[in-house]
Amino acid sequence: MKRALAMVLCATVLGSSPAASGQAENAGPFCAGLNKAVAPLVRDADAVFIRSYEPGTDEVNLPSGIATTAFVYDNALAVIALIACGNLPVAKPIGNALSQAARNDRSFNDGRVRNAYRAGPVGKGAPNLPGWWDDRAKIWAEDSAQDGTATGNVAWAALALLTLHQATHDPQYLADAKRLLDWIIATTACGDGFCGGFHGFDPQQVRLTWMSTEHNADVHAAANWLFRLSGESRYADAAAQARRLIDRAFRRDHFLLGTKPDGSLADEGLFALDVQLWPWMAAPDGPAAWRSALGFAQTHLAVDGGFDFNSDRDGVWVEGTAQAALAYRITGDAMQSSRLLTSLKADQTRSGLLNASRRARLTTGLSIDPTGTVPDFFYYRRPHLGATAWAALAETGWNPFTGKRMR
Repeated sequence: MKRALAMVLCATVLGSSPAASGQAENAGPFCAGLNKAVAPLVRDADAVFIRSYEPGTDEVNLPSGIATTAFVYDNALAVIALIACGNLPVAKPIGNALSQAARNDRSFNDGRVRNAYRAGPVGKGAPNLPGWWDDRAKIWAEDSAQDGTATGNVAWAALALLTLHQATHDPQYLADAKRLLDWIIATTACGDGFCGGFHGFDPQQVRLTWMSTEHNADVHAAANWLFRLSGESRYADAAAQARRLIDRAFRRDHFLLGTKPDGSLADEGLFALDVQLWPWMAAPDGPAAWRSALGFAQTHLAVDGGFDFNSDRDGVWVEGTAQAALAYRITGDAMQSSRLLTSLKADQTRSGLLNASRRARLTTGLSIDPTGTVPDFFYYRRPHLGATAWAALAETGWNPFTGKRMR
C-alpha cells in the first residue's frame, strides 16, 4: 500500500526523454507482466483505478478491507512504470482517474486526493472510495486510513501526472499536478518540512503532525519538477522546505524515518529500506554522502535474495528489493541490480504481477493506523501492483522521481 498511508512516521541522473508513442520499448518480463495484468482492466475506459492486490494462491477472495481498494500510491507507480515501458495508452486512463480525483471529491474542494479509491472505471464527478458491506453490523463500512490523505501519496499522484504531462504535453495533467502540490504547500507545511497529512472519516479528520523522510523526498521531487517547468518560486521554496527535513534526518550514513508527532527526531533504532533509498534518488544533486545509505541498507536490511522492509530480516520485501535494484543501477552497479532483478523473477505470478512478499507474512514494525502505535502493518504473499511497477522501473532504469531513464 503507500504503504505509507498507514505509517506512524512515515516511506546526478542523466537520461532520455520518454517516448510519447504507445509502442512498448521494453519487452522485459516485468513490463510484460505489468501490461498483462493491467491492460485488460483498462480496456476502453477513459478513467480507471486498478485494484492494488489480487488474492494469493491460498485465497479465494481478498479480505473485505482491500477487496475493492486501489491505493493511489500503487496506481501512480503503475502510470509511471507503464510510461517507462512505452505503454502510454494503458497508462493514460489510470492517470485520468488520478487527475479527476484531484479535481473532484465527495467532501472537500481543496485539491487533495485520498489514499485509496474504489477499483474500476470512474464515472463523472467524485470517484468512489473503497468500502464493503458489513453484514454483521448491517452497514456500509469504510477504512479510516484509506479515506484519509497522506502527504506522500498526494506527491506521488503529482509525480504520475507530471510524467504523463512529459509524455503527452497535455496541460491538464500539469494543472492537476500543480493543484496537488498547492494543497501540500497550503495544508501540510510544518516548519522545516511537511507533516504527514490527515487521517480518519469525513468530515472531521485528524491532522498528522509527524513528518516522514519518505514523504518529504516525494514532495521535494514533485516540487522541484514543477519549478523546472514553471519557474514559480513557491515550488522552489517547497522543494527547499522538504529538503530541510531530509537533511535533518540524515545521520552520517543513513536516514531516520523522520520526526515524532512532537517534532523530535524518530528513534535511532527504527529503519526502513525505502527511507535509505528515496532521498538521494529524489534529489540527485544531494550530498554524495547520502548514497552511503545504500551501503547501510546492504549491511542492516539485506536478506538472502533481496532486502527486508526493516532490520528484523524476516524475509524478502519484493517492492523494496525492486527499489534497491533501481538504486544500484542509478549508482552504476549493474551487477548488483541484475542480481536482484533475477531474484525477483521467482516472485512473478501467473497474472503477471509480483507477490508483495516472498514469505506468507512480512513484518514492517509499523501501524496501519497512522495515529496508533501497534505494529500491525504487514505485507502478504499476494500479487501486488506496486511491487510489479517498481520491478518494471528497475528493469527499464527509470527514475520515477525525475522522469529520466538511466542509460
